[in-house]
Amino acid sequence: MIVCKSKSELEKMRRACVIVHDILQELREAVKPGITTADLDTLAERRTREEGAKPAFKGYRGYPKVLCTSVNEEIVHGIPSARKLKEGDIIGLDFGVIIEGYYGDAALTVPVGEISEPLKKLLRVTRESLELAIDQVRAGNRISNIGAAVQKHVEAYGFSVVRDFVGHGIGTAMHEDPPVPNYGVPGRGPVLKEGMVLAIEPMVNEGTYQVKILDDQWTAVTADGKNSAHFEHTIAVTNNGPWVLTRP
Repeated sequence: MIVCKSKSELEKMRRACVIVHDILQELREAVKPGITTADLDTLAERRTREEGAKPAFKGYRGYPKVLCTSVNEEIVHGIPSARKLKEGDIIGLDFGVIIEGYYGDAALTVPVGEISEPLKKLLRVTRESLELAIDQVRAGNRISNIGAAVQKHVEAYGFSVVRDFVGHGIGTAMHEDPPVPNYGVPGRGPVLKEGMVLAIEPMVNEGTYQVKILDDQWTAVTADGKNSAHFEHTIAVTNNGPWVLTRP
């Protein structure tokens, strides 16, 4: 069932989403060669507490950490550890909080020091695909318009869109209806209505779209070992167009 949010509910979600945005910016600035992914998780957990929020991910279906840290060929759900980041890596930071029972969720992929031109292109195209998806979040459009915009842009640059993981509705639960694939043809699926809130999150691979799950039962990696990027925003449907709640 798709739940449309009231104005007061959207304001609560906005507060959660602003905290997510602010902490992700602090994490972005903390990323540098030599830092561990566990260090980043510690920072995220401390800042979540200081903001009076609850972590959205820790304990969710048994996930052990506050932050997801996915490095290079890791697509999503990488678990923070003693792993040190190296110059030339990329790291996906996926993070969410709960405020007054409402969720905020966002992600970005960050270069570690100086990265190669192909990696810069991967990050740029993935980020652009999210912006094109956001532009489709308009009352009267259909869900599949979102994924179609992502897929068209990504594949034009020779990259692939992950199929195994998709975006989602969000509100008083982290994952609500409807699912929001990052691929497909336009004009299908539920009609977007005022008050719907979606977490849109393109996951884009350099090579094949196929994935495999590591032995930790969480970390998803590209099947061919090539790199992957991930960006996400939480967006509300309004009669005036998309409202990106995770953007200041």
